[in-house]
Amino acid sequence: MERTLHRDFYLADEIFRRERERIFFSEWFCGGRVEEIGRDGEYTVLDVAGESVIVVRTRKGRLVGHYNVCRHRGSRLVPEGRKGSFSAAIRCPYHSWTYTLEGALRTAPFLTPEDCDKAQLSLHPIGVEIWGGFFFLNLSPAPRDSPGTPLTAQLGPVPERLCRYPLSELRSAERISYLVAANWKVLLENYNECYHCGPVHPELCRLVPAFKERGGSELDWERGVPHRDGAWTFTETGTSSRRPFAGLNQDEQVRHKGELIYPNFLLSLSADHVTAYTVWPLDPGHTRVVCDFLFHPVEMENPEFDASDAIAFWDRVNRQDWAICESVQRGMGSRVFEHGYYAPMESASLNIRRYVHDRLTGEEGR
Repeated sequence: MERTLHRDFYLADEIFRRERERIFFSEWFCGGRVEEIGRDGEYTVLDVAGESVIVVRTRKGRLVGHYNVCRHRGSRLVPEGRKGSFSAAIRCPYHSWTYTLEGALRTAPFLTPEDCDKAQLSLHPIGVEIWGGFFFLNLSPAPRDSPGTPLTAQLGPVPERLCRYPLSELRSAERISYLVAANWKVLLENYNECYHCGPVHPELCRLVPAFKERGGSELDWERGVPHRDGAWTFTETGTSSRRPFAGLNQDEQVRHKGELIYPNFLLSLSADHVTAYTVWPLDPGHTRVVCDFLFHPVEMENPEFDASDAIAFWDRVNRQDWAICESVQRGMGSRVFEHGYYAPMESASLNIRRYVHDRLTGEEGR
């Protein structure tokens, strides 16, 4: 069996600091749904592994992002966790320096052009790109004269695999935020295997028996994983009055798909709804997970629309996952634990080991 990452990768502050710089501040990071910032002037303030950023829709309808830091004395421009709408500009509460929504310094009270060069004092930008109705952030965007790494390169083959799901059309019927006392990689490793499904998720395995057969090995995620006979979606009964998304192929109408997009984005796709997870690392031992339950707006407009069957089922499965991840995190803190092992049916989790080592050390390791 292959070894997991060393215990320090799950427990050590120093490694978490390196992950912040080389992963969370350097790669595209999913921030949420585009409809959260739907109208001109609307904004949201997000904490990305300790860095506060503002994402705002400009008067021209474009999403842009800035570090939440005034160029004058470094004051926060907007309180953390705030959502709202700017009337016309972003004003610092300290000395009233004012910026356009695009980030350019517009006014600095009582200062003349000789005192400051406004062109050199725009807000520090972050990259913003959109795919599938989700916006992604890059806290170290490439200079204009450098191509950098596009979001498409990070998404890889995922858009093609999910091309028949109407992701950009969907809307969130509910959002649940979970605080999990575990390292972010423990959650990703858990998502990436179903060896645990039999012991941890009895309800899920009754719906999808393949999840517990042969220890959850040999699952065909590209084609999708079949439900039990007569079931086709992730609810307690395996059925729903909601219609499957138009345009799905025959397999997608009755099978379940899942995608992990590094470093923080998980998608679980049923025929009539999608569960989207964004993973927000807080420190080595704590992670916030934001879960959006996405449905087609045509279904949501139905007076009899009720998403509780899917939401309740997923919430139960989620809480089972978080509880076992917290148990893993506690156990790794033991003085006798140095590293764990990946069983053969957990081979997909080797990708996480490779991903982290490649970015932190430049080479794949143990």
